[in-house]
Amino acid sequence: MDTKKSSSDDQEKKPFLQNVIRMSKRKRIVLIAHDNRKSELLAWAKWNKKLLSKHDLFGTGTTGGIISKELGLDVHRFKSGPLGGDQQVGAKISNGEIDMMIFFWDPMSAQPHDVDVKALLRLAVLYNIPVASNRSSADFLISSPLLQEEYDRRIDDYAAVLIEP
Repeated sequence: MDTKKSSSDDQEKKPFLQNVIRMSKRKRIVLIAHDNRKSELLAWAKWNKKLLSKHDLFGTGTTGGIISKELGLDVHRFKSGPLGGDQQVGAKISNGEIDMMIFFWDPMSAQPHDVDVKALLRLAVLYNIPVASNRSSADFLISSPLLQEEYDRRIDDYAAVLIEP
């Protein structure tokens, strides 16, 4: 009887280890909008000002400035997206310093920094943060009871797999 493993057995995938990041009741929320969506994000933020005021807010360039000025909310501002702001946000996500992202992006306009936007969305998925890309998804996220609770966000530990022989 042949006990040799098949090649598919040799390539059996091992389950990923998982790390847990505890999100506190006070979430760190980044607000981003492409130019054609800034007014929509501002209207959404006005509608949700009371809830947003209970959390730490971050924003890229102009978007963060508009929300801070118009709503009187404290918003930590990064650079404009095309000038490196998307990458700054990505770094914060990868360091566990952003809990969720509201990003009203414009699917109908080419952006000069499309590759940065794609990288940012990839990091949001990789680090398992909730993302809203339009008003409906933002409404669902902000109305979730989990927004006001601690939450254990599980992240696959790809580093452990990448260093194995």
